[in-house]
Amino acid sequence: MDTLLQELEWRGVIYQQTDAAGIKDVLENEKISLYCGVDPTADSMHIGHLIPFLTMRRFQMHGHRPIVLVGGATGLIGDPSGKKEERKLQTLEQVDKNVQGIKAQLMRIFDFEGENGAVMTNNFEWQGKMDLITFLRDYGKHIGVNYMLGKEIVSTRLESGISFTEFAYTLLQAIDFLHLYKNHDCKMQIGGSDQWGNITTGLEFIRKMAGEDAKAYGLTIPLVTKADGTKFGKTEGGAIWLDPEKTTPYEFYQFWINTADADTVKYLKYFTFLTKEEIEELEKSLQEEPHLRKAQKALAEEMTRLIHGEEALQQAIRITEALFSGNVKELSVEEVEQGFKDVPTHVHRGEDNGLVSVLVEAKISQSRRQAREDIQNGAVLINGERITDIDYTMGEEDKLGGAFTIIRRGKKKYYMIRYN
Repeated sequence: MDTLLQELEWRGVIYQQTDAAGIKDVLENEKISLYCGVDPTADSMHIGHLIPFLTMRRFQMHGHRPIVLVGGATGLIGDPSGKKEERKLQTLEQVDKNVQGIKAQLMRIFDFEGENGAVMTNNFEWQGKMDLITFLRDYGKHIGVNYMLGKEIVSTRLESGISFTEFAYTLLQAIDFLHLYKNHDCKMQIGGSDQWGNITTGLEFIRKMAGEDAKAYGLTIPLVTKADGTKFGKTEGGAIWLDPEKTTPYEFYQFWINTADADTVKYLKYFTFLTKEEIEELEKSLQEEPHLRKAQKALAEEMTRLIHGEEALQQAIRITEALFSGNVKELSVEEVEQGFKDVPTHVHRGEDNGLVSVLVEAKISQSRRQAREDIQNGAVLINGERITDIDYTMGEEDKLGGAFTIIRRGKKKYYMIRYN
């Protein structure tokens, strides 16, 4: 595509612009610094955080410099955007821990080397030293209460109640924009659509404190939606985290590969760095041969590689293929634990290792008679191998890594037997 804006428009990631003509002019005529921030409300981001940062990465690929801000200060306060009630305040120690976890994840997305290498910042560096008098005189004096009340992030909370702490949040984020404008020549802030009020308050600060001629801009990204109306990024197990300890690479891969046909092309545009031609080819495959799921596989591979790396991607693919074929023995202990993290688990402590007894003890079969029928009918597999001998006794050779056995009953019901 010819220009960055044309690409962003094709991908559907532009929702609002504070000055569309001004943004077009500045992006076509100079290389700018721009920023996007995230508050460390947890020690990991989830996939709902990704689009603004991936969009900023596209700016970097076109020669602009991204400033990545982790809100060590604003994280201590809490953004009221999209919240119906007050956030629970976190300790400084917890926020610091969260900052480190999130920084490591952001390091994977951006290039920090070269002429337009990304800059990592933490607003605690300048806000943590600010005293109350400075806040009230140098900043609070420049923004009227009526202006603040007109912001949706505040007005939607007036009925249920909002503390002065969260009421002041938008000023803190505005201070960030002003600080980065003055010290890093930052001319643009981007964020999710819920950040419009915070972004425009920052622009108001810049105009009042740097002069009416100051050139700064804001751009927001649309809320990610699913075609069926359910919330994006949520599963029965909760949010899809970027931390592999919270959401394993296999679970992460599975989330993307199970994307509905109606959402896949949109997500390819939003989340991946595949070209227009590559995405259009995948869209064609989705329409003409949807059973091959090439588009979903490409989406899952691109996202898992980006967030977790090539090795974790190949591991996720191996687990997926082994579960499909049932050949569990090909997997390492770590891979088995990833792939079977959420299956029913039973700790076997008894001395009776007869398969019938184990099936009943682990509640895989409801009775000894049912267990014998299941075995005779070929419905029971141990580590992918079908067992039809009702007198079969499980031995050391059935323990993967000496730690557990995977039993499958029927086509899809998996169980894990662990040992003391």
